[in-house]
Amino acid sequence: MTAHIYQFQTLSVDVSSDGVARVEVNRPEALNAYNTQTWTDIGRCFEQIKHDGAVRSVVLSASGRMFTAGLDLKEALTGPLGKRPDSGDDAARRGYYHRLFILKFQAAISTIEDCDKPVIAAVHGACIGIGIDVISACDIRVASADAYFMVKEVDIGMAADVGTLQRLPKVVGNNSWVRDVCYTARKVSAKEALDVGLLSRVLPSPEEAMAVAVDTAKAIAAKSPVAIASTKHLLNYSRDHSVREGLEYTALWNTLAHNSHDMAVAVMSSLKKQQAQFPNL
Repeated sequence: MTAHIYQFQTLSVDVSSDGVARVEVNRPEALNAYNTQTWTDIGRCFEQIKHDGAVRSVVLSASGRMFTAGLDLKEALTGPLGKRPDSGDDAARRGYYHRLFILKFQAAISTIEDCDKPVIAAVHGACIGIGIDVISACDIRVASADAYFMVKEVDIGMAADVGTLQRLPKVVGNNSWVRDVCYTARKVSAKEALDVGLLSRVLPSPEEAMAVAVDTAKAIAAKSPVAIASTKHLLNYSRDHSVREGLEYTALWNTLAHNSHDMAVAVMSSLKKQQAQFPNL
C-alpha cells in the first residue's frame, strides 16, 4: 500500500510507526487563528487520515502560545466571509452564497468527528471560538493548567455556527452551564472545564498535557482497529439516537464486526499474556 503523504499549508502532520498521527495547527504568528486555509486543511487532513490504514489514533494540538485565538477576523472582513457575489441588493442571493460557505466550513470541522480514528485534543493557552467547535468534535480532551476556553461568537455579533451549539451540550450534559458560557462569552478555566466534563484531565504544563495525550493515543493504537473504529462509530450513533435504537443498531453492526480475526487474536494473546498484534484496517 502506498504511504500517505501529508502536506498542508497550515498544519504539521507526523505519523509514527506505532500508528499515532500528530496533527499540529501551525500558524503561531497569527496565534493559530483559523482562516479559510486552516479549516480547509483540517477537512482534507482528517479525510485523508480516515482512509489511512497506518493511522490508528490522532493527537490534535497547536504550536506557539495557544491552541487558537479563534476565527481570523482580518480574513473574515476581507476574505470569503466578507465577499458577496455580484447580486446587488438581493438578500436571497447573498444569503444563498453565505449558507453554502457555512456548510462547507461545518463539513470541514465535522471530518474530525467522522474520522474512524479517535482524536485526542491537547489544549494549552487560549482556546477561543472556533477552538471550541474543534475540540467538541474530538473524542477526548486534555489540557494544561494554563488553558482557558471561551465561546466568543456573541462578542462579534453572531451565534456559533460550526458545531459548538450542537456538540457542546452533549459533551458536557449541563444545559444551564452551556447556555451560561454561550450567552456571556465568559472565560472558563481549565479547572472549571474539568469539573463540568469538557476535559478528562488537566496537567500542570503543556508538555505534560501533550505527553498524556500521546500516551493515550498509543494505548488506543495498540488495540484492535476494528474494535476501536466500531466503538467510536457506535458511540456517535448512540449519542444521537434512543437507547433502543442504539442497541438494535449495535446488534446489526456487530453481526459483521464479530467476524473479524481480531477477536481470536486478542483472546489468544490474552491467554498467552502477550501483546496482541493487529493488522491495519
